[in-house]
Parts: sequence; structure tokens; C-alpha cells
Amino acid sequence: MEIPRVGLPDTLASRLSIAEQHEYLSRRSLLKGAAAGGALLAAGPILLPQAAYAAGDQVVPTGRHLAFGRNPRTSVRFGWQVPTAVRNPFVRIAERNGQWSHKIPAELRVLHSEVAGVIAPRDQFYVHAEADKLRPGGSYRYIVGHDGYDPTGTSGYPFETAPARGFPSERFTFTAFGDQGVSAHALAQDGTIAKQNPAFHLLAGDIAYADPSGAGLPIGPVADPAHDVFDPSVWDSYLAQIEPVAASVPWMVTTGNHDMEALYSPDGYGGQIARWDFPGSGPSDCPSVYSFIYGNVGVISLDANDVSNEIQANRGYSSGGQTAWLKRRLKFLRLQSDVDFIVVFFHHCAYSTTNQHASEGGVRADWVPLFDQYHVDLVINGHNHVYERSDALRANHVTRPVPIGGSVDPDRDGTVYATVGGGGRSLYSFPVADSYLGHETPHTEVPSYYWSPDGTKVTETITWSRVRYTGYSFVAIDVEPAFRGRKTTLTLRALKEDGTEIDRFTIERTAGLQRGFSHIGVGSDSGDE
Repeated sequence: MEIPRVGLPDTLASRLSIAEQHEYLSRRSLLKGAAAGGALLAAGPILLPQAAYAAGDQVVPTGRHLAFGRNPRTSVRFGWQVPTAVRNPFVRIAERNGQWSHKIPAELRVLHSEVAGVIAPRDQFYVHAEADKLRPGGSYRYIVGHDGYDPTGTSGYPFETAPARGFPSERFTFTAFGDQGVSAHALAQDGTIAKQNPAFHLLAGDIAYADPSGAGLPIGPVADPAHDVFDPSVWDSYLAQIEPVAASVPWMVTTGNHDMEALYSPDGYGGQIARWDFPGSGPSDCPSVYSFIYGNVGVISLDANDVSNEIQANRGYSSGGQTAWLKRRLKFLRLQSDVDFIVVFFHHCAYSTTNQHASEGGVRADWVPLFDQYHVDLVINGHNHVYERSDALRANHVTRPVPIGGSVDPDRDGTVYATVGGGGRSLYSFPVADSYLGHETPHTEVPSYYWSPDGTKVTETITWSRVRYTGYSFVAIDVEPAFRGRKTTLTLRALKEDGTEIDRFTIERTAGLQRGFSHIGVGSDSGDE
């Protein structure tokens, strides 16, 4: 059934953007708070002055997670959580077998959550620090602490920087999924991912599911209104869940529809800004939009809430800035002779056939032409809680079948799209039978639909759905760099949560080529160079 959405009338919620909803909630909370004798309003992250910090005795950090800085070869960002405010938080780093460094000062971000009479006051304390001027391809370790807690007697947590540019790196693997949440399946996925020894992990949105509605509203349609409400404490459980892996593997996330939390401004992303350190190499008003280069792979993170026809709460919030940045970034990466592959990840699917969400027409209209133009190698999405993989596509049509075990040349054949939404949340269904390694079915037409600009479904019958698996899964992507002029490969393996392989295909290129885009002016680029 429907329940009231934190005092926001349903008719009003259906036509307000996230920013407008936040303003409405803030006004309502102020009015209710005044009537109740001064209860606090909904608020975003607060940076406490030093004098307000509590003495940190006996306070133990949790939820450690890494991310790359603007330059992943020399910069790493450290995030963690503490249960109360602490004084003088810091990180120390060391070469793998070296001595601990001086204390690198950290920043305490306090996220206050409250809506009078609905969400009880709650403060969460997130800490962030950055280590810069590191050695490319270096092996390090770190510890985090604060006044009263300095664990220099421990071995700390290991981490590595990205390899230097300009010559082939060693073979490396990275992993990806979307739609994780907090569950036994999500925890199992993390354990199997750790066995892949990834250099980094990509999370294609819908991270913790503190907002169960996914519509950019504080409370959604539920069966049990006493339990299914926006709950910021879910983030505590989530960060604790991923810590065994994310404490040493950079956990590179982007935002999905469940990550728009209207309680926090701007645009419902204030909570994400408090919890995560994004590289900051994208548009200034799009926190989870960024790019980095690791080895011979350029990675781009996008926020598909900006172009979604299906869920329009944040549609157009960048006023076209994100798409303009994407075009500049694709141009830049294609002009780098040491960047052979481009991988783009975001939440809403360009191509999927599930009964629940299927394909996002806004992505097809705004971004797919750019993927075609700049010969993007691989697109990774979440949103649909399954694994599904396309043939090679260009202009929405199959240009080359890519069976399990097959190979593709993106310059000749087009882009492959992988939906990897089986990260741990409840699963979705297909209109036709699954088809994956060991359970292949004859290739067939599939009835499906995509979302139009007016928010309605447009039916279509497609032939590009090559592999389908209704189960928890992720992808491991193995990269074999090569010297200029030789063959370099990127091989995607789709794995069940127990590590069983269900799909594999290889993208092949000749290393070290500027692939015919030198005639296009690039101008300045704010990304990792």
C-alpha cells in the first residue's frame, strides 16, 4: 500500500525534483520543529569546528574503504566511520615493509538526519584523508586513528597505486557489479570478489538501499510501513559489510536511483558526499561523475539519474553539463596512445530485457551515440537485478554476434553492454528463458520495451540479448596489456556468487594506436592526465 512520504503529499511528490523535495522537507521540518519546541530539521553534512570534537578515547574506527584520487598512480583517498566525533583524526602510510609516516590530517564530516516526528535525530561521523605524491605501482599499507587511538603496533591494511603510464603494465583484473545492498548474498559476493585479487572494483549504483523506494522520495510504497522507511543506519551496516574488501581495494562507486536521498541537498547527494570521496575529475555539480586511467584502460563513471526517462526526479539536474563533459572526456581518452580500452559504467541500462526496468531510452538518446562515435569498448550497468550481456551493437543494432567464448573488435564491430545488477539485492526476471554457459538456449527474438521521455513504455522486439542469468553474479575483467603494435586484450568473465563461470568473451585491440580521432579538437580536460 501507499503511505505518506514524510509529510510530502503524493500528488506533490510526483512532480517535484529532488532539489524541490529537499526544500519542501526542510520547510516542513522547521515548522514542525518550532511547534514541538525546537526539534532540529533535516540536514546534510556538517563540518564541525575543531573545538567541538570530543576526546577520542576508546573510539574504534570501522567501515574503512579506499578510492583513487584524481591521479590513481600517485593519490589514494581513505574513508572510514567513527561512532562519535573524534579529535585530530589522521591516516599514516608506509611502504609495504617500511616505517609509518607522520600523521596525515583527516577531515571529519558529520551527517545529520532528521525529519520532525518521522525520522529521529541521528548523527553519523565519516572521516576522510588523502595521501598524495605516492610512487606509481607502489605497494603500501596504512592505519587510521585519532587522539587516543594510534594503532602503530599493527600491520595495517595493504594497498597499491596504479602503474605508471607510458609502457605496458603487468596483467591485472578489476571487478564490477551493481545493486548490492546489505544481505547474505551481498556478503558472499564480496568474498568471491576478493578471490579475484582485483586492482579496483566498480559499483554501478544502488549501493546500500537506505532509501527503499528508489523513486527519489524519503519513503516509498511498502507492505510494512513500520520498517520500510528511509533509514540512514543502513549505511553503517553497509560500510561494515564491505570493509574486508574495500579496506584494500579501491571501491569506485556511482549513484543509482536508490542513492538519491531527498533528505540531503544538493540534488539528494549530500549523503553520498559525506560518505564517499569521489576523484573530483568530472563536472563540479555531479559528484559521482569522474574518470581515471589504470594501465591501458580508461574508466568513466556517469550518473544516469541525469538522463533517466523512467525515474525523472533528477532528470536534467546538470543542465547538459554531464553529457558535454562525457564527450570531451571520450575525445581525450581516444587521443591517448597508451589508453587502448574505454570502459564506461553507470546505473540505468542502455540495453536490458527484464520485466522490471528493461532499457532506458534517455541513455540511448543522449549517450549511446557518443559511445558509438568514440568506439567505447564496454558499458557496465546495474538497475536490473540480473546478468545480461548484449552482442556488439552500434546505433541500436547488432553489428556482430558475440557468443559465449567469442571475441570482438570494437573499431570494426561496436560496443558490448553488460547488465551486472545481481550484486546482492532481490532478483528480477526475464520474459524468456535464461541462456548462459552450460544452459545455452537457441538465440531468439525477445519481447521487451524501453522508457520514453514522457515516462511511458515503448514496446520493442530485439535480437541483441545474447546471455541471460537470473541469479547473483558479478564480472571479473582481465586485462592483458601489450607493447605498441601487438595484440592487447580485455576479457570479461561473468561469475556466480560461488565463482562458477557463466559467460566469457574477449575484446581485442592493437596496442598503442590513436584510433583516428586526432582531427577532433580536445581543449582542456580536468580529468586524470
